[in-house]
Amino acid sequence: MVMTETRSTRRPRRDADGRLMTIGDLLGVALAGWVCGGVVLLLFEGVLSVFRMSEFGHTSGWLALILPIWLFTEEFRAAAYGAYRVVVALLATGFGVAIGMTLAGLVAPVFPPLVSGAVGALGLTVVYCLVWFYGLWWLSHRAG
Repeated sequence: MVMTETRSTRRPRRDADGRLMTIGDLLGVALAGWVCGGVVLLLFEGVLSVFRMSEFGHTSGWLALILPIWLFTEEFRAAAYGAYRVVVALLATGFGVAIGMTLAGLVAPVFPPLVSGAVGALGLTVVYCLVWFYGLWWLSHRAG
């Protein structure tokens, strides 16, 4: 029996400061958090519906943002100190909320709050990740 050695890289990869190294790692972890939040929210909705405490679909889907927001907070804390991280966080939040609210507003007439909020949360998560990662990289290189 011949054993072959395989090289394993740990995912997600982090730098020395604890920040996620690639946009793929950041998006992957953020979207995994969004999915986990959505699954927990669906289970919660199911339990409330079974016990007739609420109609299914009437809880806000924005609650799926709990884990991504936790990730964004940890990324902010791990970023090097400087005004640029605050600027990028504010820009990412502004653009993320604008896109998320737009997407939620577009699907709200068709779907219940659970779905429209989850769609908005997904939009916010993706846009925040993109603006945070590339904005922080660009501004940190410009600031020195």
